[in-house]
Amino acid sequence: MPFADVGGTRLHYLDVGTGDLPVVLLHAFPLQAEMWAPQLACLSARTRVIAPDLKGFGRSDSPDDRPAYTMAGYAGDVAALLGHLDVGRVVLGGLSMGGYVAFSFLQHFGGMVEGLVLADTRATADPPEVLERRTTQQDAVARDGPKAVVDTLLAGLLGDHTRANRPELVAQVRGLMDNPAAGYVGALEAMKKRPDVTGNLPGIAVPTLALVGDEDAQSPPDVVRGWQERIPGSRLAVLPGAGHLSNLEAADGFNAAVDDFLTAL
Repeated sequence: MPFADVGGTRLHYLDVGTGDLPVVLLHAFPLQAEMWAPQLACLSARTRVIAPDLKGFGRSDSPDDRPAYTMAGYAGDVAALLGHLDVGRVVLGGLSMGGYVAFSFLQHFGGMVEGLVLADTRATADPPEVLERRTTQQDAVARDGPKAVVDTLLAGLLGDHTRANRPELVAQVRGLMDNPAAGYVGALEAMKKRPDVTGNLPGIAVPTLALVGDEDAQSPPDVVRGWQERIPGSRLAVLPGAGHLSNLEAADGFNAAVDDFLTAL
């Protein structure tokens, strides 16, 4: 089970396959690297795939210091992990919060990015009502633990089709949400404080693929299309029957779109 010490934080990661241009996948909140299991299985047949547990999630360290969690901090951890692995340029992918980290990584370590895969995410900062909701969730987790918010968060992560027809996937996602309270609180803080990166989008000069589930209520297709169209030459794939976790809910379509994207690089 591989771990790396990055700036004093013990980071767990998955690392499968081989290839000169690795794909790095950054998970959603409040999940962990194992959410990428369908992509690890599929894409590792053609390239190396690296998926870290971000600080506070999975088997990685979970410091109690709330200000220690920022998008730039997560991005710095990923860059340090790649240095530990002696990896140079990568295709960088992120879903939801992982997309926020990817935007930050691109800003701070853009020279390492050969291509971008951004799924079910946003370029804007949180509006006031979302900030208030995140603060309420932080208070609930601090008081009662993650169980206080898991059901509410789970309902927003999965599409109607999945919740009605795929109980095994609902149970799988619930298991992936089993993470330390400090990780929940810290990630919510990082999301509350993340910057609006809309103005940076026209300057993205690497090939970019955007993906979104057609039932995603958190980052709907119109929202994703809105920022995707600002990135020169980017492509959009809308995946039927999927909610916010399109990589799990429509794994075959997600994998096919990413495989086509990698082939074109």
